Amino acid sequence: MTDEPLEPHPITGQLFASPVPPGTGWPGDPATSRTPVAETADAVRRVAASSDDVAVLDARVSVCRACPRLVAWRESVAREGRRASFADQPYWGRPGPGFGDPDAPALIVGLAPAANGTNRTGRMFTGDRSGDWIYAALHRTGFANQPTSEHAGDGLELTGVRIVAAVRCAPPENKPTPQERATCGAWLDRDLQLAEPHLRSIMTLGAIGWDAVLAAARRIGWEVPRPKPRFGHGVEVELATGSGTVVRLLGCYHVSPHNTFTGRLTEPMLDDVLRRLR
Repeated sequence: MTDEPLEPHPITGQLFASPVPPGTGWPGDPATSRTPVAETADAVRRVAASSDDVAVLDARVSVCRACPRLVAWRESVAREGRRASFADQPYWGRPGPGFGDPDAPALIVGLAPAANGTNRTGRMFTGDRSGDWIYAALHRTGFANQPTSEHAGDGLELTGVRIVAAVRCAPPENKPTPQERATCGAWLDRDLQLAEPHLRSIMTLGAIGWDAVLAAARRIGWEVPRPKPRFGHGVEVELATGSGTVVRLLGCYHVSPHNTFTGRLTEPMLDDVLRRLR
């Protein structure tokens, strides 16, 4: 039993501690109390590689504790670092598992969960302004059944696309270290391997996601153009998988408030890349 105070989930009303223990009923929680926990970089590689399907992979991602700095940060935000407007809500406080269609031909790769977004809601790109942008666009382009993404359990569903992140925990100042990015890369490696039979296109949100996908593709034996393709909005390159299929990699500016508020990324620009993702 936990000694943490319990608070009601904003959708279901069920009481939860912060961070949320796995297997206690949080909407969309893929893990149970028996899900193996990776506590070192070596363990991440081993546990990821032995994940037989997306459901198992997401469960194991969601309980990872391999990066001490990220674990401390995400849990401190969940307990003491909340925004005032969310002070009465329980916080997920764990890594963000993938979300969407497990057999999707399209994959979106972001940077990392937001401290008061995914780290609060437990669902990728949910509960912050970046999520408002990406899910509204996914709805406009036919990938999502609704334009809003407020909290796990709100009825949102994706068809034809799955969303993951290069780093699965909320990092301080949104800046994961090179070692943290390298450790988390094993999860992305396995995401690509499991998706390979049906994957046809990948969209990365920002340069870090772009670099993470190219690095993962090389590690799992895909053919990546040389010299390394440079990230840019609308840039498209082809990656040849080990099975001989071709996956298109598309770059898109990140849906961060910095980009959307300044007009660097507009709705038509985002929608255009998403339509090409199909």
